[in-house]
Amino acid sequence: MGFVARNFRDYKVWQESVAYASKIYKVTSNMPWFEKKGLCDQLQRAVVSISSNIAEGAAKPSDADFARFLDIALGSAYEVETQLLISMNIGYIKDDIYGGLLKDILSIEKQLTTLIRYIRKNSKPHL
Repeated sequence: MGFVARNFRDYKVWQESVAYASKIYKVTSNMPWFEKKGLCDQLQRAVVSISSNIAEGAAKPSDADFARFLDIALGSAYEVETQLLISMNIGYIKDDIYGGLLKDILSIEKQLTTLIRYIRKNSKPHL
């Protein structure tokens, strides 16, 4: 029996991270023009990396590989969280917008952490 890829579209964390990326793109569209190749670009790349790594990892045949890609997605989520704080600190994002975005990214981070733990705990060793 051959490997059947996981359907990344079924993962709630993937769905939420795609929706979250759209929010971030809207927020970054209001950043100053001179940040388009700086913080704005970095934030966009990091946020897209979250859902992209979930999707890419879902295609891997082993649970260990899937978990590794989820680790990368989690790292990107932490990167987004950091860049949002910097954006708020320098006045590119208002406090109330930051609060909502922070709540969402913390939820994504929690879901990724839970999924990673579940996969690693329930992974069967290959003999």
